[in-house]
Amino acid sequence: MIRSVFVVLSLSSALGAATLDFSRDIQPLLSENCYHCHGQDANERKGDLRLDVEKDAKAAKAVVAGKSHESSLIERIFSTDPDEVMPTPKSNRKLTEAQKQLLKQWIDEGAKWGKHWAFERIERPKLPTRSGDILSPQQDQDGPAPINPIDAFVRAKLAEKGMKPSPQASAETLLRRVSLDLIGLPPDGRNGMEVKYEEVVERLLGSPQFGERWAWDWLDAARYADTNGYQGDPERTMWPWRDWVVKAINANMRYDQFTVWQLAGDLMPNATQEQKLATGFNRNHMINGEGGRIAEETRVENVMDRVETTSTVWLGLTMGCSKCHDHKFDPLTMRDYYALYDVFNQTSEDGKGRNGQAAPAMDISTPAELERVTKTSVKVELIAKEVETFELTKFPRAEGKPLTESDAIKLPGNLPSYIAKTEPKNRGVDPLLEAVSYFKEKDAAYAKLLQKLLEAVRERVSASNNVTKVMVMDTLPQPRETFTFEKGAYDKPTTTKVSFTVPASLPPMAKDAPKNRLGLAQWIVSRDNPLTARVTVNRFWQAFFGVGLVKTAEDFGVQGEVPLHRELLDWLAAEFIESGWDVKALLRLIVMSETYKQSSRSSFPTRSENGLENPFYVDPENRYLARGPRFRMPSWMIRDQALFVSGLMKEQLGGPSVKPYQPEGIWEEATFGKKSYVQEHGDALYRRTLYTFWRRIVGPTMLFDNAARQVCAVKTTRTNTPLQALVTLNDITYVEAARALAQRARVAHRDNEDAALEQAFRWVTCRAPSGAEKALLKQQLGQLRVQQGADRAAALKLLTVGESKRDESLDPTEHAVWTSLCLMLLNLDETVTKE
Repeated sequence: MIRSVFVVLSLSSALGAATLDFSRDIQPLLSENCYHCHGQDANERKGDLRLDVEKDAKAAKAVVAGKSHESSLIERIFSTDPDEVMPTPKSNRKLTEAQKQLLKQWIDEGAKWGKHWAFERIERPKLPTRSGDILSPQQDQDGPAPINPIDAFVRAKLAEKGMKPSPQASAETLLRRVSLDLIGLPPDGRNGMEVKYEEVVERLLGSPQFGERWAWDWLDAARYADTNGYQGDPERTMWPWRDWVVKAINANMRYDQFTVWQLAGDLMPNATQEQKLATGFNRNHMINGEGGRIAEETRVENVMDRVETTSTVWLGLTMGCSKCHDHKFDPLTMRDYYALYDVFNQTSEDGKGRNGQAAPAMDISTPAELERVTKTSVKVELIAKEVETFELTKFPRAEGKPLTESDAIKLPGNLPSYIAKTEPKNRGVDPLLEAVSYFKEKDAAYAKLLQKLLEAVRERVSASNNVTKVMVMDTLPQPRETFTFEKGAYDKPTTTKVSFTVPASLPPMAKDAPKNRLGLAQWIVSRDNPLTARVTVNRFWQAFFGVGLVKTAEDFGVQGEVPLHRELLDWLAAEFIESGWDVKALLRLIVMSETYKQSSRSSFPTRSENGLENPFYVDPENRYLARGPRFRMPSWMIRDQALFVSGLMKEQLGGPSVKPYQPEGIWEEATFGKKSYVQEHGDALYRRTLYTFWRRIVGPTMLFDNAARQVCAVKTTRTNTPLQALVTLNDITYVEAARALAQRARVAHRDNEDAALEQAFRWVTCRAPSGAEKALLKQQLGQLRVQQGADRAAALKLLTVGESKRDESLDPTEHAVWTSLCLMLLNLDETVTKE
């Protein structure tokens, strides 16, 4: 029922409209209520009736243009007979009276059909004309400026609905909003509001932190992580690809080039190392290397993941629904799915092994990494010799004979293979874990020696896994044949052979395009593709406003939402393409609009003097955009903000992922003791969250509401629960940030408590506290002094949280008092909300 809210809004406007629009008003009703049984999936079609194709619906007289009384569709939906009415009662679908009347009106008006809106070619709509003052921009000293096209469309829609835009947000609010949006960090004080907003925007767009902020959304979509996932969850070194993404975004690489390189950089003429590195995008998927796993099953699943990720990220299509059968709603067939499967089926990846650097991989290891491998290998060899010497006594046998001719072969379970049949230097982590556990009570000395070997082997594995090799794409010299699978099962290929082509319902590829990933990539960013620019622009809009112009960012099919601001979306998509796929130009256009600059506060009465409704009550989700965005920041941004305002953040671009603070035992519990989290120290603790090591089966513990990075995600959830305060009030990072923030404020204003209080508040919220707020904070300081003074030991303990050094010149108790106050400031609703 994704569409329920939209349908209500659509009907209210459609019933009063002069003409009906098939894509906007009719197709959503048919899709929601009819296509499941009367759509393109022949295996599920009832009564041999198709309603998704005009000629079939009219040939069956389900729809008789201009004659609703002769149309069986109308007869069935208005029937009161439970055996005749459609949708059937058992379907749990039901048309409202208004929806029935809309279908009847449509048929009587001629049953004009049409294509799904998102499949129509992108054309630039004309800008709405000015009408009264509803489209008037902000005035400045030079008179009215040309209206931003975004505002023209939004204000025309507001005028249509009898609504008005909100006033502009305060200078402080706007500065914080645009800074968080463009670089993911609050203002740093270099730009006060005496600097023009336009200049602030340009500085932020040119900041190296810009790429770090926008890379996060891309990593969620690309399912980036530092391990494979599944049992064992071995490490991988994909971080150079992550750094390439940041670099490309900062360089404002054309989005079409950004796309082509990631899908097919290796197929570019005279492909460079950078272009090959970019193809790591489609090797970010999980790899299942569990014991007993069939390699071909893993390989097939990886190919399917690429199909579904590519179609979600660039086309906004739920292609996965066509893996087992024709899509029930969209014009996508099972053959379409496997035609795309074929283009990703031509890489040399074989699905074997558990390594996080499975071939094809690009070796970009450093001398230091190779030296570490050598050193750990030598260490294993030395300890292995100690084990061999011990085992000569532990398991006596004739001189020169192997362990298989000793009592070692009589050990229980897998131990004979682990001990008797495997030389110490070749024993793996899992066998050694079992052996240590078995001998712990039976022979402590032997168990201790095996534990020593285990630790050395772990170091060698870690060194080998962390030699920097990035998994990339390649192409087989001889093409692999592709067949459809029965119900998507890898071991049930059919006799239906397919080869690469694009979905038949979308514009075809150029005749001279190569039939490979490069051809696919070029088609995806071609001017005729109706989806890519719309889908991409929508995700950028979603990042700014909390929800896209199309709410279903992952689904632009007929089950997705029809945008209320469809003309605006198409104008932005056309502008994006014709600007040369210029991302920074698109973002600049959005943040420079009055729509973006509006206050998010609803300060109007329920009804204004002229009778207009308060936009908050009329449009609680702000879909008509009568006010500015306001929603909780993502958890990564909340953490980065805490590090930044406290002065702890270490701003450094790129490099291997780091391991900051994390509660003990998390990895061990999730991996049955096979993986141990080893926290780093120094600067690694204070890097941006983008660089935090991401274990696939248990992500960074300081994050909530984030994509799990196991599959592609282009729209994450957002919740506001008290449980999140368990992190923001108790996690070491936040407590230490509060301590550092307190120290920063007190050192800056040692002899002026009021100034220190105001400064801390301003750093956190980007505004000065009101008189009432300041009085309340001073009252809180007094209460904290009583509490902390009564328990000096607890106060001193609070100051030990985190590894950063504190200024010993500050009184410990007073520093603890201010730490508690600053922790409260970091947890204010205003602090964790982007307004």
